[in-house]
Amino acid sequence: MASASEASVASPESAEQVQDIPCSSAEGETSAAQKREERLKRFRDLHLKRNESRKLNHQAVTEEDRQLKLPANWESKRARLEWELKVEEKKKECLEKGEDYDRVKLLEISADDAERWERKKKKKNADPGFSDFAAAQFRQYQRLVKQIKPDMEQYVKQRDDTGEEFYATANSLLHGTHVPTKEGVDRLVADVDKQIEKRAKYSRRRRYNDDADIDYINERNANFNKKAERFYGKYTAEIKQNLERGTAV
Repeated sequence: MASASEASVASPESAEQVQDIPCSSAEGETSAAQKREERLKRFRDLHLKRNESRKLNHQAVTEEDRQLKLPANWESKRARLEWELKVEEKKKECLEKGEDYDRVKLLEISADDAERWERKKKKKNADPGFSDFAAAQFRQYQRLVKQIKPDMEQYVKQRDDTGEEFYATANSLLHGTHVPTKEGVDRLVADVDKQIEKRAKYSRRRRYNDDADIDYINERNANFNKKAERFYGKYTAEIKQNLERGTAV
């Protein structure tokens, strides 16, 4: 009877355990499906990131190839062209408003920038070297004009003596009537003597010695002969002298 009562008591618990088994299996299937969905989601994200990185890498390689095909100074050229375009637009804007572009540009420049540009302009060598005789003569004329120190007293005196004819017109007859002063002639003579003295001291560096023996057929051969003479000249000096005298054995 005790075993029967125990069986009757245990039977409800076993029934509950039997009923709980399908619930736990359903929860396990749900968790597995969620994990699978999360893995698929991560896989899709990785796939999208890989495609995005591939696209960005392709764009970077294409841009690098494009830059390599451009000239070396392309960036400076582009900046220059952009600056010129801005200048043209500013000129058109000033023209429409009836303003002077140079004046507007100077108003936009700060004092520090103007001073820096002025120093840079002074440091720059204005003489580009010899191009032709006309340009060299013009540079010489500008250099001489800068050295002139005008005599304002003589200028005022000559203007008062000449009157209205001082400012020449198409009908003026002052040509050939001016007589220079003795001081002016002396300054001219001193300046000419100074130019002659400076020209006498100037010596152009010659690349070739006209009096030297010609032992080469072209410039490359001349450079080779100079190198050979520099390294082996002291060993071959006697042989060369014998060949020149005709006493070589």
